[in-house]
Amino acid sequence: MRIEWSGLGPELLVRLDRSAGQPLRAQLEAFLREAIRTGRLREGERLPSSRVLAGELGVSRGLVQECYAQLLAEGYLTSRGGSATRVAGVGDRALAVPPPVPRGTPPRLIADFRPGISDLASFPRTDWAWAMRETCSRIASADLDYGDPRGSIVLRDVLAAYLSRVRAADAEPGRIVVSAGFAQGVSLVLRALAREAGVRRVAFEDPGYGRAATDETLRAVAAMGLHLAHIPVDAEGVVVSALAASGAQAVVVTPAHQSPTGVVLSASRRHALLDWARRGDGYVIEDDYDSEFRYDKEPVGALQGLAPDRVFLAGTASKSLAPAVRLGWVLAPAALAGAVAAEKEMSDRGSSALDQIALATMLTSGRYDRHLRRMRTVYAARRMALVAAFARHAPAVRLTGLAAGFHAVARLSDGADEAAVVAAARSRLVGLHGMSDFRAIADPGAPAELVMGFGNVGERAIEPAIAAIADLFL
Repeated sequence: MRIEWSGLGPELLVRLDRSAGQPLRAQLEAFLREAIRTGRLREGERLPSSRVLAGELGVSRGLVQECYAQLLAEGYLTSRGGSATRVAGVGDRALAVPPPVPRGTPPRLIADFRPGISDLASFPRTDWAWAMRETCSRIASADLDYGDPRGSIVLRDVLAAYLSRVRAADAEPGRIVVSAGFAQGVSLVLRALAREAGVRRVAFEDPGYGRAATDETLRAVAAMGLHLAHIPVDAEGVVVSALAASGAQAVVVTPAHQSPTGVVLSASRRHALLDWARRGDGYVIEDDYDSEFRYDKEPVGALQGLAPDRVFLAGTASKSLAPAVRLGWVLAPAALAGAVAAEKEMSDRGSSALDQIALATMLTSGRYDRHLRRMRTVYAARRMALVAAFARHAPAVRLTGLAAGFHAVARLSDGADEAAVVAAARSRLVGLHGMSDFRAIADPGAPAELVMGFGNVGERAIEPAIAAIADLFL
């Protein structure tokens, strides 16, 4: 891809040896030829003006002009009146190593029902740009230093108020640590628990994050030397009796909308889970990943509000805004907040203060809530379109897990081959994703199911996509 540098463009690193017997102009010509041949200077790139390059090298402008003229004559450079001098296309001499031959572009899918991805096209670019401008105009010079590893106090103040108001959390700024997304937040918590609380075995829901070989969270846990336990999930959520029998000292759960089954942790299980933590000196890490998007039921408060000394509440902007906004947060028990902050400091000394304050500005301005309200409407419409498309083209398929978030679970007929359905759908340009991808332990007796993410699928694409694969569900 041709790069267009704005303004004067970046500097050009040139070394001239004044102690050598070779004239400076010959050295400069040789350097530029070699840079073009090897691809350091690419076709179409702009070179510095003769005045600028002469000043950088401490030579006369005439020397640079003569050098450019020679390379223009040789075909290495090109220039038009009133335009910059650029690298010309010089055939096989342009690159010593030819670029890889691009393979055929794969056909575009009608729809890819990939779960866990928000509507990327709906990222509030204008609001984020406004918030960043506000941040850059108001931030104090001292706040551009490394700062508190826990994160900007501006964002932590706002998050504490937001989590208390929206999630019924027991929150205060001093117990919040800002992370670079959820995966880092969990890693910080588990490192702190291993160091300070002696945790050696951690449990995850199954189905949940999937196989350790493919999931970054499980890979990180394995790299810490912690032992993994996988706890089954049923219609009421994580099975606490199995958790108690596993010997785990900490567990990661998704109680508001289990990922990926979509079930909500029942009231009895919530109490049983917190009793397990209190009686066994255990800890719960609550992944509050898409609690903002609920449709059929009353909002479910965070577990953390019921046991703030035993529950870490982890959240992220990945689902509400976009994964590219690498910001998450951990609300920790008072006794362990300092340990989590210490792990953050050792990890990367803190997340971007500019991004943190921009997010705080979005929250306090009302633009964040306005975006959430709009996206609830968008996702609700897509949810209805998915339900209607299945009702019309594959009425025998039962959809569950639709109370919140932007994915559903489609139960296939008895005896269906999940992998075969996924492969056949791909050949028809529809991306499907099987429940087996989310199981850490293979279960031959588990029903064949699909996890249908509709967050990043346009409403108008849902109907034709389901129609194209309807016979695969028979």
